[in-house]
Amino acid sequence: MKILYLETSSKNCSVAISDNEELLCLTEEVSENYKQSESLHTFVEWALEGAGISMKEIEAVSLGKGPGSYTGLRIGASSAKGFCYGLKIPLVAVNSLESMIEPFLRQNYDFVIPLIDARRMEVYTAVYDGSTGEEVSSTEAKVLDETSFEEFKDKKVIFVGDGAKKAQEILRLPNADYNDTIYPSAQYLINKSLEKIGNKEFEDIAYFEPFYLKDFHGVKKKKSED
Repeated sequence: MKILYLETSSKNCSVAISDNEELLCLTEEVSENYKQSESLHTFVEWALEGAGISMKEIEAVSLGKGPGSYTGLRIGASSAKGFCYGLKIPLVAVNSLESMIEPFLRQNYDFVIPLIDARRMEVYTAVYDGSTGEEVSSTEAKVLDETSFEEFKDKKVIFVGDGAKKAQEILRLPNADYNDTIYPSAQYLINKSLEKIGNKEFEDIAYFEPFYLKDFHGVKKKKSED
């Protein structure tokens, strides 16, 4: 089964294609300017070319559904829905935090904790078992302070994601490791997506919305003075 994966929730615009569990092609780029609107469809074309297949051969689309950038998620979701609607194929959606933990599973960590940088000292986070990848604590928006995650002070944990840097500056966890170079990536959506496809956990294309976690807060324009 050939599957297209889209992950646009962060600064990493990421597209992958697999044939079942075999990764055929990965195209991604981290940009401070969030280039999803410019790059996503080009990356899809490049991934198809790299995989040596046409869009008509894609049998399902998997989307990293968030949490993360509101605009990035909107772009990814609208593209995924468009592909599924046009090709009449199913859509599955995976928590973007889950695509950050796979490289760190079974690496002698008790827990893997992804942190996506939000506003100020806030992060989007969840806690996963370091051996099985099972969710231990559900996804939430969390304001970091010196007492955050102190229940893990006697455990071997690793914080991963672009929120790990500010966590390292404030947390008091002597056994913790930090990796702030990790972003959600389409290549790590494969296993969870195949599981969802096997269980027929498909999204309703007409009504699907990304996992924003928080309401969008735009910047209001100041009224001009008379």
